[in-house]
Amino acid sequence: MRVSRLQHIPGIGVDKVGDAADAAHDPDLLRLENLDTDLRPPAVALAATRAAIEDDAANSYLPFHGSLALREAAAAHVGRLAGRGYDPGDEVVNAAGGLNGVLNVLLATVEPGREVVIADPIYAGLVNRIRLAGGVPRHVRATPGPTGWSTDPDELAAAVGPNTAAVLVMAPAMPTGALLDGSHWDALARAVAEHDCWVVYDAAMERIRFDGKAPDHPAAHPGLAHRTMTCGAASKELRMIGWRVGWVVGPAEIMADVKLVGLSNVVCPVGIGQAAVAAALSAPDADADVAAATAIWRERCARILDRLADYPCVRPHGGWSLLIDTAALGLTPETAAERLFRLGRVAATPMNGWGPQGSSYLRLVFANEPVERLGDLRDRFAAALG
Repeated sequence: MRVSRLQHIPGIGVDKVGDAADAAHDPDLLRLENLDTDLRPPAVALAATRAAIEDDAANSYLPFHGSLALREAAAAHVGRLAGRGYDPGDEVVNAAGGLNGVLNVLLATVEPGREVVIADPIYAGLVNRIRLAGGVPRHVRATPGPTGWSTDPDELAAAVGPNTAAVLVMAPAMPTGALLDGSHWDALARAVAEHDCWVVYDAAMERIRFDGKAPDHPAAHPGLAHRTMTCGAASKELRMIGWRVGWVVGPAEIMADVKLVGLSNVVCPVGIGQAAVAAALSAPDADADVAAATAIWRERCARILDRLADYPCVRPHGGWSLLIDTAALGLTPETAAERLFRLGRVAATPMNGWGPQGSSYLRLVFANEPVERLGDLRDRFAAALG
């Protein structure tokens, strides 16, 4: 029997495909279903983790909202990208991963029944967290085109209304790789000011852009600086998935509530991972490290797009994944995924539950398979889908 809060919360699909792929024990199976990566974390993070294992202070709950060193590193990192300063004392709270931070922010800002504006398609885990917080997702359609996905700034702003608690934005978005820019922030600033709501910025992949440009951070906009909460994580850019360390940076007036939710939820981030994340965020070559990893992911993405040039793929502007329009092939995403797994030995995730448009798409993750293993991808697709 389900409690009511789970009534409209499906799974994310990735877990089922991932479990099936693990159970297959097939080294020939292409793992394109899950947001893992084979690229190693920064060396400075590995060294700091090894040292933390021997440090008794790292084996602690305290401080509940994250070590001062980690909060200082997060404040400096977000402040540098947003072009403003943050106080690590009362404007930063650390979390057990980025999505824990997102949930804590939603629980601190969304009254039951209020709307949260979010993209479509978008990661089902974000939609589910809106519903767990008692919120109602208000999807804004991203439009696929020859050069990738785009969102109309006016449509984004028009979705904000008197019942809006927050706007949850991500760029590059998962799973589309869509970007947002100053035109979106201009439109959004007017709307959130009129309706007095928050902007929640999921920054998990903000530097994984294929255009080589720096992140376009909403808090850099003068009309959004005092309304934006940034939820970051070490998982994607720093490749520190298993460390489960994230951060929330935002105005002091709301961060006390976010801290209270965190204390009542997961309590604290992983102790032995905090020094490592602080070191990786603060390293002099941090941006170069992310850029080097991004170049590899971009090459893998390009290889998939080349091999599947005859299929309806939508080019991402960044991130770790791309989508294929299975409706254009006359298939449901579930059918396409099943055939690829059984006949092509490719694990891929159907996008059901990933926004209203998700039921037409299949996701391929290019972060975890080297280009050498992608050479026969077209043959695999042809064997499965024709």
